[in-house]
Amino acid sequence: MRNPISRRAFIGTAAIAAAGSAAQSPRGSALPSQSGAVAADSKARLFSGCCAYSYRKHLQPKKMTMEDFILKAVELEIDGVDMTAYWFKSIEPEYLVSLRHLAKSNGVCFSGAACGASTVETDPAKRAKVLDDIKKWVDATEHLGASHLRVFAGELPKGATTGQGVAWTVEVLKPACEYSGGKGITLGIEDHGGITQRADVCLELLRKIDSPYFGINLDISNFVAASDDEQYQQIETCARYATHTHIRDRFGDSGHPIDLDRVWQIFARAGYKGFMSVEYEGEEDATTGVPKLLEQIKTLNRKYSSI
Repeated sequence: MRNPISRRAFIGTAAIAAAGSAAQSPRGSALPSQSGAVAADSKARLFSGCCAYSYRKHLQPKKMTMEDFILKAVELEIDGVDMTAYWFKSIEPEYLVSLRHLAKSNGVCFSGAACGASTVETDPAKRAKVLDDIKKWVDATEHLGASHLRVFAGELPKGATTGQGVAWTVEVLKPACEYSGGKGITLGIEDHGGITQRADVCLELLRKIDSPYFGINLDISNFVAASDDEQYQQIETCARYATHTHIRDRFGDSGHPIDLDRVWQIFARAGYKGFMSVEYEGEEDATTGVPKLLEQIKTLNRKYSSI
């Protein structure tokens, strides 16, 4: 385990994390600009991270706490952690602030938080409740001191169309972004099941929500595609709008290995600035599987990042 990084280094990393939570949009794009400020330059700035979900088999049976996970980041020598909300003891401010203090004391940055709310609800009352839930998690993210919250669209109800799912998601997330933006927090919709497993739908949501506080929490393994080449094409289509990432080493639909070097080239060309965060789901136990994947991430960050 290395020594905790200095306060100065931590503040620098936290500032980069905040910058990384603003998705990038090229000049002349048909999509709205996803950044409230002009980027200093187009070079990628890549940081190593890990999603708490990677340790779900330890967190679920309470063999590990979220406090343990924060300290694990120091052991793993990574820049930040993605605080999956499923294993919080509560969302009371006192508890969340205690996690924030523990992270700061050990030089660990929160790359973001994540909630499981799904926007594709047929009932307007249920959609209103989802909006309230997201606002609750925005408040929790603020208490943590993070600047990014992962959200889902979800699986379509039986008989519903993709168009309806998009409309319902816009109805929920447009005001959610107005609320989160007032706190400086970006919402990143993940390409995770349901309507967002295609890049074209993700881009349609970006156009219709049209907020500088909205982007894509880009999981490189989650798109549905007819071939591996199409997988990489969809990653490239969305990379410039990424607000955060989840990194795995196999595609979810085919199980084929992911060429991570090719993926890093995509993010480098897109000028992505933010965390390359492990979300481990391999058969090997996370205690040994996560460090192996992180070593690949660190090597690729050194190869393609400007820092």
